[in-house]
Amino acid sequence: MNEALMRPAVVSRISDLIGYTPLLELCRTGNGSRLLLKLEMYNPTGSAKIRMARQMVLDAEARGELRPGGRIVESTSGNTGLGLAVIAAERGYAFTAVVDHHACADKLRGMTALGTELVHVVDDGTEELATAAREELAEEMARGQDNTVFTEQHNNPANAVGYHPVAHELHQALDGRVDILLGAVGTGGALCGTTRELRRLVPGVRTVGVEPKGSIAFGGPAHPYHQSGTGTPEGATIGALVDFGLIDEGVKVGDVEAFATARAVARTGLLIGGSAGGVVYEALTRLPSLPPGTTMVALVNDGGEKYLDTVFDDAWMRARDLIDPAVEREIDETLAKLREN
Repeated sequence: MNEALMRPAVVSRISDLIGYTPLLELCRTGNGSRLLLKLEMYNPTGSAKIRMARQMVLDAEARGELRPGGRIVESTSGNTGLGLAVIAAERGYAFTAVVDHHACADKLRGMTALGTELVHVVDDGTEELATAAREELAEEMARGQDNTVFTEQHNNPANAVGYHPVAHELHQALDGRVDILLGAVGTGGALCGTTRELRRLVPGVRTVGVEPKGSIAFGGPAHPYHQSGTGTPEGATIGALVDFGLIDEGVKVGDVEAFATARAVARTGLLIGGSAGGVVYEALTRLPSLPPGTTMVALVNDGGEKYLDTVFDDAWMRARDLIDPAVEREIDETLAKLREN
């Protein structure tokens, strides 16, 4: 193995633990096509987004916008905020996260534990996303303040650059054999950043973007959705990092199917997040019809531990009419059949 992509046996900073995340073969077909999960929950904070959080901070330092004793401000639904909280604590910065109640409670508690100042843009307890309002407030809070930077994850090129190492990890682990890459589309940084660098290494890779039904990036009617940390809700601007030229196909997965898949995967012993459930649902739908020997990789950007009181709580799910026994049964049967091969 290339030692440049190996974690040292002993590290001295939490950020040194970022990356090198494992690949799990979830299932395969009889003709040798397989679905691999890139398990990004094995990063610190349990999410891929700490990769881009670190890169955005390093970039701000390199440009002279952030100096010792400075402050970082960001609008976040949780995972980016957790990543920035770790990097800020490690490098001696204050961090203010502008949030809404769409974020799961454990993410908010985690940021607080790490020393983050939370500012709620809406205080009435509503669960609806308030992305546009969050970003407006975060920009306003940072504007004109000395040694204060709004990292602006949806439009910050460093976000996408932060995921270039994912491409190198995939290329090395699979000896260059990656045929299809699937991932959630939120800011666009993870999927498009990985794709851009991966295509330099593996020119023929095909990329499929997945967003919730109700999100507007791939068109269609807008409506509220419960998948957290992904998609572009009505009223928000599609981020500059969503590069449609890098996405061969964009698809939508509903909350019912996404959450049913996350729950089905949990019954195999692996907890994944709700939006990751949407990505895996799409992958499972495609796997049986792929050409023999195809390697499909799904980016699993966070784990399910943060969603024990939502996606994995029957009462929460029923209260929002998100449980469909027929859908859950179908996914269970599909997954069981594919795992027999």
